[in-house]
Amino acid sequence: MNLELFIANRLSRSKEYKNSISSPIVKIAIIAIALGMMMMIISIATGIGLQRKIRDKVAGFNGHVVISNYDNNSSKTTQNPISIEQDFYPQFKTVSGIKHIQVFATRAGIIRDEKTFEGIVLKGVGENYDWSFFQEYLVAGELPQFSDQQSKKVLISKIISDRMQLEVGDTFDTFFIKQESNILPKRRVYHVSGIYDTGFEEFDKNIVIGDINQIRGLNKWDDNQVGGFEVFVEDFDQIEKKSKEIYQAIGVTLDSQSLFEQFPQIFQWLQLFDGNIAIIIIIMMIVAGINMITTLLVMILERTQLIGVLKTLGTNSWSIRKVFLYNASYIIGRGLLIGNILGLFLIFLQFQFELVTLDPHNYYVQVAPVYISISQILVLNVSTLILCTLMMLIPSYIITKISPAKTLKFS
Repeated sequence: MNLELFIANRLSRSKEYKNSISSPIVKIAIIAIALGMMMMIISIATGIGLQRKIRDKVAGFNGHVVISNYDNNSSKTTQNPISIEQDFYPQFKTVSGIKHIQVFATRAGIIRDEKTFEGIVLKGVGENYDWSFFQEYLVAGELPQFSDQQSKKVLISKIISDRMQLEVGDTFDTFFIKQESNILPKRRVYHVSGIYDTGFEEFDKNIVIGDINQIRGLNKWDDNQVGGFEVFVEDFDQIEKKSKEIYQAIGVTLDSQSLFEQFPQIFQWLQLFDGNIAIIIIIMMIVAGINMITTLLVMILERTQLIGVLKTLGTNSWSIRKVFLYNASYIIGRGLLIGNILGLFLIFLQFQFELVTLDPHNYYVQVAPVYISISQILVLNVSTLILCTLMMLIPSYIITKISPAKTLKFS
């Protein structure tokens, strides 16, 4: 039998203990630990959820890695075409961990009516385009389907729809400017097949998804020419590694760029969330530790007579310290259990009912996303328990300074 654990259990369950001076302090400590754990779970869930949602949106518009012509500049107005007949298309055989490859091409244009105009980027896609991303954010109409024949159906954003007063089934004029100033703009009429709304204003405000054959016609390309390839990897955390492998595997006339290279400002901003989450966790753990130190000190001072009796009976100081450490660990465990229940319950409410909304102009999402894994919860709980227990070793040292003779003399 573990004598220290037995004594700790008897102390925590006794009526005298529940009615003691330390009882309200213990309850406050449990509440503090529960609130701290709840805040840590919520901060991790919302921070990681926001990171994952934004990165998925960026990838949905651009792929994880983009393969393009080395001579292309950053402008969407002009693109040097690439032959679709590549060793890595439609399946990357020399690089593992590639989930999907799809072709694309872009061309800048202007939507114009009698009253106003709007600058857009027409992104042409082919038959093998993965529509799962836009399926999630489709708010009206249907996704366009493309084949070998040119299609005038396009998918526009809700921002463009609202600004240009366009609905599903409407048609609109788009003008594409040539670099040569003496050539008139090319006019094309497109048909609104569907409307999407990702909440990512940086992309929603100008991206229109159409048929890649439209781009080929505008640029006078051959049927086997495209603007580039979008590559999706199976593991997001391996993007940088796979991007380097892809760069080594493609021809010398081609270039590859990962999401982090294309949009460094977005991912640098997302990395700030890691620091914010770490600061919140550290503060909450320190607060929980200080609360437990205070609680343990009160418990020790309240049980000085018991400590004196145990020392008189020959119990060493470390065994007595273990009694109080077991008792304190029980308090921490209760606080962690309550905090986990509250935190996970609030995350579930947000996930199910989307109670907390955000300004998409600042956060790129309309609803605060949440994500947390079992491993994260386990690491958080174990870390909090170990840290608080280690912090309590210092105040428990007071037990070694308590004299049995003095405690029994005034009993």
